[in-house]
Amino acid sequence: MKWVFIYLVIINFIGFIIMGIDKLKAKRHAWRIAEKYFFFVSLMGGSIGTWIGMYFFHHKSKHWYFVWGIPFILVIQMVILIVVLSGRKL
Repeated sequence: MKWVFIYLVIINFIGFIIMGIDKLKAKRHAWRIAEKYFFFVSLMGGSIGTWIGMYFFHHKSKHWYFVWGIPFILVIQMVILIVVLSGRKL
């Protein structure tokens, strides 16, 4: 369980950081991070960090697929976590 917690901290930190990096690059009109990577990191467990980064950096917060998609991924992950921790089958 310790390793799962460490993994989740790292992947959420990555989600938060890539939002900040992409926002900085957007301001500088530089190379950007593809949107699919934000969703990939979120699906891999980094949805909380990506979501917090989205609003902290005010980045991607006007795109409906981010405003609805990232929280949707988070809700699905929370449901899965609750089911796994409760020992019930889906």
